[in-house]
Amino acid sequence: MTRRGFLVLGGVATASVALAGQPLPSPATAAPASGAGWFQRPEAGVRPMVRWWWPDAHVTPSEIRREVDQLADAGFGGAEIAAVHHSISDKSVLDPAKHGWGTPAWNAAVEAALDQAARRGVTIDLTIGPSWPAAVPTITPESEAACKELAHGSVQVAGGSTYRGPVPPPAVEGRSERTLLLVQAAEIEPAHSTRDETGLDPASVRTVPVDGDTITWTAPGDGDWLLISYWQRGSGQRPESGPHTAPEAYVVDHFSRAGTHAVIDFWERRLLTPSIRKLLKRSGGALFEDSIEIESDALPWTPELPAEFERRRGYPLTDVLPVVVLADEDPVFAFDPVLTRHARKDYWDTVSELFNEHHFTALRDWAHSLGLRLRAQPYGLQTDAIEAAAILDVPEGESLGFKNLDDYRCLAGGRDMAGGAVLSCEAGAYQGGAYTTTWRKLLLTMGGGYAAGLNQTVLHGFSYASAPGARWPGFAAFTPYGGSVGYAESWGPRQPTWDHITDISRYFARINLIMRQGTPRVDVAVFRQTGYTKTGIGATWFTANGVPTGWTHQFVSGPLLDLPDARVRDGRLGRLAYKALFVEGDRFGGNECTMTRRVAERLLAYARDGLPIVLLGAWESASVPGVPREGDDERLRALVTDLLTQPTVRRVTTADEVPGALEALGVRPDVRYATPSTLLTMRRVAGRVDYYYLCNGKHQENAKPPVTAIDHEVTLARTDGNGVPYLLNPWTGRAERIARYTEDAGGIHLRVALHPGQARVIAIGRPGLFGDRTGTRPHATDTSADQVVYDNGHLVIRTTKAGRHTTTLSTGRTITTRIDEIPQPTELRAWHLKVRDRRPDGDHTHTLDLDRLAPWHDLPGLADVSGVGTYTTTAHLDGPAYLDLGEVTDTCRVRVNGHLLDPVDLLHPVIDVGPHLERGENTIEVEVATPLGNRLRQADPAVYGSLTPQAYGLLGPVRLVPYGEERI
Repeated sequence: MTRRGFLVLGGVATASVALAGQPLPSPATAAPASGAGWFQRPEAGVRPMVRWWWPDAHVTPSEIRREVDQLADAGFGGAEIAAVHHSISDKSVLDPAKHGWGTPAWNAAVEAALDQAARRGVTIDLTIGPSWPAAVPTITPESEAACKELAHGSVQVAGGSTYRGPVPPPAVEGRSERTLLLVQAAEIEPAHSTRDETGLDPASVRTVPVDGDTITWTAPGDGDWLLISYWQRGSGQRPESGPHTAPEAYVVDHFSRAGTHAVIDFWERRLLTPSIRKLLKRSGGALFEDSIEIESDALPWTPELPAEFERRRGYPLTDVLPVVVLADEDPVFAFDPVLTRHARKDYWDTVSELFNEHHFTALRDWAHSLGLRLRAQPYGLQTDAIEAAAILDVPEGESLGFKNLDDYRCLAGGRDMAGGAVLSCEAGAYQGGAYTTTWRKLLLTMGGGYAAGLNQTVLHGFSYASAPGARWPGFAAFTPYGGSVGYAESWGPRQPTWDHITDISRYFARINLIMRQGTPRVDVAVFRQTGYTKTGIGATWFTANGVPTGWTHQFVSGPLLDLPDARVRDGRLGRLAYKALFVEGDRFGGNECTMTRRVAERLLAYARDGLPIVLLGAWESASVPGVPREGDDERLRALVTDLLTQPTVRRVTTADEVPGALEALGVRPDVRYATPSTLLTMRRVAGRVDYYYLCNGKHQENAKPPVTAIDHEVTLARTDGNGVPYLLNPWTGRAERIARYTEDAGGIHLRVALHPGQARVIAIGRPGLFGDRTGTRPHATDTSADQVVYDNGHLVIRTTKAGRHTTTLSTGRTITTRIDEIPQPTELRAWHLKVRDRRPDGDHTHTLDLDRLAPWHDLPGLADVSGVGTYTTTAHLDGPAYLDLGEVTDTCRVRVNGHLLDPVDLLHPVIDVGPHLERGENTIEVEVATPLGNRLRQADPAVYGSLTPQAYGLLGPVRLVPYGEERI
């Protein structure tokens, strides 16, 4: 079998080495010039950020300035200030009147942060309120602007009997101050009942008069009836882990103008001092709102909902109110299944529209007036997060709550269809992971997200140094949590791994930089009738079968199709040039084949303009979402019938038919794999340069089988037919032309070898794009050696196996090269170890001479030690070699003969030490930094004593693997 091409991706080789308004301008992203300096030294705008947790205003401006310096020196591009102190269980130690959110002390600290950030060239984002959700101290639960809920009560009445008595009180307890909106009667219909819901006859629903606080009503007929009361009341929800203010803040109504204006008014009057306004104008930062965690045991509500519902849906909300109400977050009553589902769809669509219009759009426009952007996590309720992502300047997801990569792809679809630039992620929150989370774990978590469209990393997080009552190693916002180990992670100088932080921050910066180049290219847009995210619900066929074979997809919802750029050009949709649109039944509505007439009209226009469309399901019997008006379904089906006759449209009945339909329409992915794989990709095109992010990661939570190393051929489409491939290493910042591949009209064919979580970037562009001297020189198409590389413009083979090696060039010429004897790999067992032990009373030093490598907890005197260990050994070598470190916990740096080497890929710690070795004796030094968990087991056993000891240190086996090389 002819091998078509190989790609070196790191490690020792065998066969290969492995709806928006106009947004503010996005931070500039450096475009490549001749050379790789732009990639080696990413600008501040793409560097990772941190959640910066303050214990309200129990901070000092001098410490704030010092921590800004710490972040800037560590290679971070910004911080998001958040008043969060879940770890402080005794809130009496706090003083919200003098040191709460929004006090003069708070404003002074914010001013110091903004000023120092401007001096250091980093940005500061400000959360919209204390903790979350958005709240202000200028309202009470009964205020017009406060969060509301609709509670219900009920009483059963037998047919023919008369009820005389009080209006049924709310079934779910809440605030005592409430307003009765309505009482209805409905006949019980057992045929519509479910295990948890009482069935009702929709035709029987009627309004019942109320006399003061009592009802006198006679039930007709022989059946049983229910009297249902509806009570509006304030929910009384407060931001998490308060109080943060005095008086205490309450959550605002996120569905009304009044709620949003309460937030804006508080900022304008109390937070935006003249100095802060001036600093914000030049900060380049954003306002931020966390996920929309509106907590109500009853139905989320806003006073204008009945009027808005009727205006938007075309019928009174009272017609379906019984099947909409909730108790303890669960529905209570039901009509027939279809009507019930459609009524609830209408309710949530109305709430979604109010939320996106009155909250996000209003906040975004106000933020722009301050010179800021709006960044937010637009999920938590059953609202259209895809549409919200198109409204926001920076939509954000989260690694903790998102269940698979499709949750990110929903937000990416909104961002990209609206012409946005950034998709952010709250990265690395782990329940119970405080002080035990490794950077390796974070890398494994985040790798796949960038392939789904992420390009901003906001680490969770960075805690202010101290707080009242906090013990060593300082205040941590989320640990202790309920008295035990809390959420990860308080990064910063308290962590031994911070000694190596620039290696990590530059890695994330380079990934973010590449993921902001040009415009994304995604194969397929998947239409969602319901734009929820944080659900883990993917796309039929594409998520389970398409992604593992190279397909890429994003999600779009109905409102996105009305955006200015949602047009078909040359048979492609939108600025991403989607090659096809895939439409299936509503995954959140019983897989019913449903769409609005407006969407059907848009799809018909797209098909006539040449866009390939694949519909899965019984679309000949399509229905409109929600409760239809007379004739709505018939008019929709007429449009769908016309749609199905178009030559660029295919309807399939099973998921297995999807790839055949795409093939018949001439739709193929930009990336193709030789074998199904866990490889994840994202393509971006800048001018005539293609950038491919490649990661060996999981695309589904708890994917089975688990991710393992991959090594197979990949085909990459290219914009420039004469473009050549370059490998960009996000750890080192180096860019080098790939020396071994094949090419044809289908693109570049090369072989990819990656360990789990490992990522690389490939750029395909004109020769000399990165300042190399290879020009148009031939490349290799095949070799029996491990690698072929360019060295000063010349082809060189490298191999760990001596003997004769043949290499075929792109000219067709075959060259035979002889590599003389190569020594066998050597395991390095003897080390001198010096450990700086991080303790509450300062660092202590331990020294050991080792004849074998073992975890610190198995070594004398290191059982509960966390810190930085330096391993030193000597080795005799007569030629170049790779240094394979084996297993390391957690971060590490390597020096050879005193020379600091390039940063180590923590997911595959194999380093080419050849250029730094001398003949004869060589000194090798490996510095390893650990988390703090083992030390905290001993320093704070009441909280951390239950932790399982982690295996810290250089665990190995460590091997020197000699290789030979010869110029071809």
